[in-house]
Amino acid sequence: MLTQKKINYDLLAKTIFALTEAETDEVSLMATIVCEVYHSDDRFNWTGFYRVTGPEMLKIGPYQGAHGCLQIPFSRGVCGAAARTQRTQLVNDVDAFKGHIACSSSTRSELVLPVWNACGELIAVFDIDSDQPHAFIEEDSTEIARILKDVFMSNF
Repeated sequence: MLTQKKINYDLLAKTIFALTEAETDEVSLMATIVCEVYHSDDRFNWTGFYRVTGPEMLKIGPYQGAHGCLQIPFSRGVCGAAARTQRTQLVNDVDAFKGHIACSSSTRSELVLPVWNACGELIAVFDIDSDQPHAFIEEDSTEIARILKDVFMSNF
């Protein structure tokens, strides 16, 4: 398992909240979150949103890192599973995940969190990839979910 630096999630949350206060544009919120999370930890080599753009379809939104898949149906991959089940997907080894979509051949582990607006509608999934296996811990999932909920619930 990779040695992880400790992310100061309280500081990350305060920074994101300060940068997004009163912002109501979803894309602006997503772009800011992607940037701050991407730069918060060396384990994260790709961060991005896949937006719900139609029935059972995700399309790429703001991201940082190498290219990503342009479209992902709810029926495929880790992002699709997060959207379909509306549950966080913490995958320690993407090669062991049935139906994994290799948008990047360097991805070894993945954390994908569903994102809802204040009306409770699924609007996106937030995808974090790592080129290290077993890169994510439950704290990453819990803390990033808290930040996403607070930003998208308070700004809409």
